[in-house]
Order: sequence, then structure tokens, then C-alpha cells
Amino acid sequence: MHRRTFWLVVGILIIATFLRTYHLTTAPPGLYPDEAMNGSNALEALRTGDFKIFYPENNGREGLFMNIQALFLQATGLREPWVMRLPSAIFGILTVLGLFFFVRELLRGTRNLESGIWKIPYADRAGLLAAFLLATSFWHINFSRIGFRAITASFFLVWALFFFLRALRRPDSRFQIPDSILAGIFFGLGFYSYISYRVMPLLFLLFIPFFRRTPHFRKAAGMLALATFIVALPLGLYFLGHPADFFGRTTDVSITAGTHPLKDLAVNTVKTVGMLNFQGDGNWRHNAAGRPQLFWPTGIMFWIGAGLGIIVILRQSRRTFFSNKQRVLPPHQVRGQDDSRLRFAALLLFGWIFLAALSVVFSNEGIPHALRSLLMTCPIMALAAIGGIWIYDKALGIAKSMSAAHAVRISAWVLLAVLTFEGYHTYFRIWAANPNVPGAFGADYVALGREVRALPDEQPKYIFLRPSGGHVTMPDPFVSGSFHDVPIFAQTFMFMTDTFSPERQLEHNVRYIVEGEDEAVIPPPGAYRATIQ
Repeated sequence: MHRRTFWLVVGILIIATFLRTYHLTTAPPGLYPDEAMNGSNALEALRTGDFKIFYPENNGREGLFMNIQALFLQATGLREPWVMRLPSAIFGILTVLGLFFFVRELLRGTRNLESGIWKIPYADRAGLLAAFLLATSFWHINFSRIGFRAITASFFLVWALFFFLRALRRPDSRFQIPDSILAGIFFGLGFYSYISYRVMPLLFLLFIPFFRRTPHFRKAAGMLALATFIVALPLGLYFLGHPADFFGRTTDVSITAGTHPLKDLAVNTVKTVGMLNFQGDGNWRHNAAGRPQLFWPTGIMFWIGAGLGIIVILRQSRRTFFSNKQRVLPPHQVRGQDDSRLRFAALLLFGWIFLAALSVVFSNEGIPHALRSLLMTCPIMALAAIGGIWIYDKALGIAKSMSAAHAVRISAWVLLAVLTFEGYHTYFRIWAANPNVPGAFGADYVALGREVRALPDEQPKYIFLRPSGGHVTMPDPFVSGSFHDVPIFAQTFMFMTDTFSPERQLEHNVRYIVEGEDEAVIPPPGAYRATIQ
């Protein structure tokens, strides 16, 4: 890596770190019940030593992220929302770094073509711009600051693809095996991330037609598959024993449950494509409601990059993707190799977007959905980077004088500054300051939880719950052998007071009264009373 590239990467990581950790203790406010359920499971894992592969509550969640959150809770000794979100910020930052290396490796060896519509930039430039666009994207910043496991999916996949690409392109077979094993480890861990990741093995099929003649391809692919299998085996065995957990809510929210699935599929596809530039997710928890997922300059760059990718895919190629032989090639063979490399790059990025979108367009809930489509962000930013550098190179080529070229360069730096400011401004000035956001994260429940946990354990505390939405069936420790349905939204209060388990409810003298039980329960004099609804 050139020195200048290194320092630019450092600068991008500084920007990514700032945007993902600045005011993390206060933004977002509150703690959404899904995050709180993660926290309660993490606290139970620490208390019992039972770090589960899969946590079945709340429609089921792969356990890796919760177990990592448990380690952060243990290390800090704090039971605060920001501790639950710090792992997300770290995963988000490392995904930015991984995208740089992935795009750089994906486009390594391509040349600036002397003719043709796609003038390829240096791989470093594309990697740097892709990483920068991801670092400053509100879409990615937002979920890097929320304690949802979905943020880990892009991290595992981008690093898996990087290591596998590097393994296939190493001329020395001694280094291919370690890289292939690392790729398999990262790819296998991805199955513990988010349900939309499960279709991603199909993405690796694209390697076969382009790399099958590459030396050691079978060995590298075999090591990748073996490492993936070993890492993912515990989760696979769990699903074999608990097949209902494999599907979770998938069948409930699928378009197949509707009366017009094909129409729903078409509408969902249009909405998912349109969310990039026109109408984004309307949920304040996921987005500045209705705002396009891409800032308009990034959106333009993406569609230009996508158009160039389509052209490259359709262009005829005369040569296979890669050759390890170092030799001087005739011009038409150089062009042929470049076209094949670019065709693979474009197909890989489009394939990634397509597979990541499947879990979104086949769902009938909350479309467009920024959270379920989060796995699309890396390939979208990669295509936007390719489009952006193509625009820049074209503008330089059109410039007829040194002053005009200088103006193009200044304009590019100004745009980068604008993109950085826009990421900060949209998140901290527009989104975090909006009055809808505290309610979307249950900020009142966090404040109530802090108030109650400051009370002495000797004081009885009666929390009356008014059900709505989903619930968790839990034992009532104050009535022997009795169970009741505790609403999901109470999980925020439960995490803040550490009263998820019956034992902790008894220890902290906190009794939950759901609707229908309140007539039979009379709080004693001096008891603390509160209602959560």
C-alpha cells in the first residue's frame, strides 16, 4: 500500500469512528425493546454462564452478537444503552475498512483502458471512495449506533470476500490456504449474524466460471467450504433440532401469506429500488422518515456505476478472468482480460445486491425497510465509487486547461467535504434532534428504569403493564406455578432494572402486573407504583 493511500485510509477511519461514536451515550436516546431483549439475554448469559448459539425469545435471534454484547457489559460493569451499542459501532468501523480492502482487491489488476465507455480508475482510488461513502452514509451510520445484530452481516461478508479473492490471486500457494481458511471463518460466522445472510452462499457460485482455470482454485474453494462448514456447524445442528427457529417470523411476514403475492413482489421491488433515491424507510427508528437512503450525489454516482457495470457485463470478452503468468500481452488480449475482470466485479456486486434484497422484497412488512436491506450497503457504495471516479476522470479529460483541471480537483474535494458534513448534519442535527426519535426508542422507559433501580431493594415496586403488540411468556415469581404474557415493550424497563429473570425480580422486589391481574393485586402501603403502556 502506498504511503498516501495508507494515510487516506486512516483519515477515512477517523471520520467513520467519529460519526459512529460521537455522543453515543445520548444518541440515539432510549433503548428499543429489541435492543433491550438482547441486553437481558446478555445479562442472563453472564449470570448463568450459558452463552447460547440461538436465543429463541423475540422471534429468535442468532446468539453471537448478544454474546459479544455480554462481554462489553461485563468489561464496563455498566448497564446502559450505549454499552449495548458500542459493539455495533466497532463492527461498523471495521466494515468501512473491510470495504476498502475488498474493492481494492476486486479491481486489482485492471488497467485504465485506452478506449471504451468505462475508464477504470486505480483500485486504490475505488476502494478509498467506496470506504468514504460508507463511512459518511447516514444509512450505515444509523445502524452502527443501534444494538441490532444486522450490522454484523456486512462485516463478515465483506471480509470473507476479500480474503477469498486474495487467496485466488496469490501466486504462491503457501499463502492461499491461510487466506482461504480466514475467508471460511468470516463467512461461517456470518451465519450467526442475520437471517438475510443465509442466501449468500449463492454469491460464491459466481467465482466458478471466472476462476475455475486459476491454479489452486479447487484447493482454495475446498478450504473455504471446509472452514465455513466447521464454523457454522453448531448453528446448523441447533436448527436441525429446532426447525421452527430457523424460519422464525419469515413465514408470518412473507408475501406468500397475502392474497396477491406476485403483485406484492412487484410493488416491493419498486419501493426497494425507489428507496435509494426517492422515498426511503418511513420508520424514525431506521431513518429520517421518508428520506432517500442515499444522499443525492451518492445516488447519482451509484446509478452511473450501475450503468457502467451493465455495459461491461454485456460486452463480449475473449479471455478468461485471470492468469498468473507474467508476460507482455497484445493490446486486444489486455483489453480482453480487463473486460473479464470487470465483468466479474460487476456481476459480484450486482449479485450481492440482488441476494441481499430478497429478504426485503419477499416481505410484506414495512417496505421500504432500511434494516432488512442493510446488507446491500457495501456493494451499493462500491458501485457508487466506480461511478464517482468515472465522473471525475471524465471531467479531467474534458478540462482544456490547467486552471480547469484545478477547478475539477477543488470541486471533488468540496464534494467530499459536503458528504462528510451531510452525514453529520443529517444524523445529529436532523434525525437525533427530531421529537419523534425518543418515542421510537422508548426513552421514557429508560428514564423510568433509572428511577426504579435507584430505589432500595426493600421497597416493593409494582409495575402495571398495558399489553400491545408482541409479548414474552414468563413465569410470575410472586405466584407459584403461574405464567403471564409480558409485553415486548417492557423489555427496555427490564434491562435497565435487571429484572428479566424471575430470580432478579424477587431480588429487586419488582412485580410485573399485566392487564387482567391488576384487580387481584393490591400494592401494600409505601410501595412504588408505575404504569408502562
